[in-house]
Amino acid sequence: MSDLPLTVEIILKAIVVLAAFLTLPLAIGQTEHKVMAHMQGRLGPMEAGPHGIAQLVADGIKFVQKEDITPAAADKWVFRLAPAVALIPYLVVLAAIPWSAAWVAADVPASLLFVLAVSSIGVFGTLMAGWGSGNKYSLVGGMRAGAQLVSYELPMVLAAASVAMAAGTLSLTGIATAWSWWWLLWQLPGALVFLIAAVAELQRVPFDSPIADSEVVFGPYTEYSGLGFAFFLLAEYAGIVVMSLLFTVLFLGGWSGPWSDTLGPLWTLLKATMVAILILWLRVAWPRVREDQLQRLAWMVLVPLALAQLALTGVGVVIWG
Repeated sequence: MSDLPLTVEIILKAIVVLAAFLTLPLAIGQTEHKVMAHMQGRLGPMEAGPHGIAQLVADGIKFVQKEDITPAAADKWVFRLAPAVALIPYLVVLAAIPWSAAWVAADVPASLLFVLAVSSIGVFGTLMAGWGSGNKYSLVGGMRAGAQLVSYELPMVLAAASVAMAAGTLSLTGIATAWSWWWLLWQLPGALVFLIAAVAELQRVPFDSPIADSEVVFGPYTEYSGLGFAFFLLAEYAGIVVMSLLFTVLFLGGWSGPWSDTLGPLWTLLKATMVAILILWLRVAWPRVREDQLQRLAWMVLVPLALAQLALTGVGVVIWG
């Protein structure tokens, strides 16, 4: 695209990123439905398309047809803006994550810092949903979600800092280029910390106690219906896409693989898909943890482990750098 006029290049990249943003989360959502169904030995809905592959499209049509209700006691502007605040940061982040050395919509300086900073904005959407609903139970759920996201942001940043230190750059493209296979062992503790923190950031099982749809009826999102509720679900699946891609670039070498010059984006997609399926599998395989267990894991296990990984990386850079 470098031969095209700048305006045309920006428009084309924006269209591609938007198309990926609208399709990949839906693919992850449909994969979750089918993975859960087969793991639990059930068929699930099979009427929409072959093997029910269009069920998520049918669900989207259902959400569009539902009435979008704003509670009388709600802070209306906060309530209505919350889904967009939760969703849009993932769209911005997706533009900065490289699929290969050449496939990146916005190769910004210090892109790792940019991605981590922008993705953390989504917590405000959850807090706004809890506050703006005018429902004390939603507010409690929003505060619990906010405390969880703040707690797990620190170990995630420390784990990412370890990889940046090893690569000697804050550029995601530079990190993936500097990656070597033996980092799978050297950075393994940091990878585990990052993956666990990412699952907690997404409020996925086993860290979904602020939402817990079977117990507290989606916590801060209880009062949402129609498209507002659908946008929060889309933000969850978009978050899985973004975190899976980010984990792939940081810890799995991104597009590294046979014939990476040609198949680089395909390798990135394949690795990210496997990470996403692992995140989906956790929902079926692991029980939900209590709020106190969740906080104890973050501050007493993940933070010390991430600091130890950072120290190990520092020693390795001094010795082999």
